[in-house]
Amino acid sequence: MGEATIGVTPPRVMTIAGTDSGGGAGVAADLRAFAACGVHGCLAVTAVTVQNSVGVSGVHTVPPETVAAQIETVAGDIGLDAVKTGMLAGSAIIEAVAAACERVGIGAGGRTPLVIDPVAASMHGDQLLADEALEAFRALLFPRATVITPNLDEVRLLIGIDVHDRAAQYEAAKVLHGLGPRHVLVKGGHLSEDVDGCVDLLYDGHTFTELPGPRFDTGNTHGGGDSMAAAIASGLARGMAVPDAVAFGKRYIVEAVRHSYPLGAGHGPVSPLWAVRPWWDEPQHAGLAPSTLQ
Repeated sequence: MGEATIGVTPPRVMTIAGTDSGGGAGVAADLRAFAACGVHGCLAVTAVTVQNSVGVSGVHTVPPETVAAQIETVAGDIGLDAVKTGMLAGSAIIEAVAAACERVGIGAGGRTPLVIDPVAASMHGDQLLADEALEAFRALLFPRATVITPNLDEVRLLIGIDVHDRAAQYEAAKVLHGLGPRHVLVKGGHLSEDVDGCVDLLYDGHTFTELPGPRFDTGNTHGGGDSMAAAIASGLARGMAVPDAVAFGKRYIVEAVRHSYPLGAGHGPVSPLWAVRPWWDEPQHAGLAPSTLQ
């Protein structure tokens, strides 16, 4: 047997989100992004979904107390350098997550930055959460957030602003910031006026920063929002300031969409593989028997 290699513990990041049995979004996308960004991924599962590339056919929520216990158990032993949320599946789980974050120092008033990806709309813009859950996001999680990352469909559901141009994107950022998050990132992927590009807008209450990027002609964007928020959280865990972490996340998702691939009959996923050195393709690894790996 070869000698063990003992390394330094990387930054630790938790995703609080649901599963995707097709592997494209949810905790699957988050853990893939964490690994590609060089951090150790932990998870608190909020729901188990039955889905593939075509759509979701079932959602089975985890008891809120179990969600909270996952967060507190990991924070108390392993420790966390950043946390991001995804699908929280209802007001009871949102309340449990907010309470657990308060107890272990995640988000406002604590030492651990919190990225809130307010998953509230499907890929087609349909509302996924009841109105009381949207209110729980606004009242309980946004004031705790280091940064929130809504897309334009979620902006419409959360604050009633239908963003069709850049001016409305700026206005939405100001209104969302008034709900308490330290930073707001209004993603522009669904903005119809941007034909060739995709401009995300970061606002800290004083300064607006536009983050331009290319727009790709692909339908394979499943898990894109999850992955970008996970990359931002990874940047924060690595000690970056918020603007730098957001730029880090923007670069990650541009390349992940550029390298997205088809899967099944519906929407394929964005890919983290661009960030991983393809050691498996190196000639010395082709066809190696197990005995040669010792």
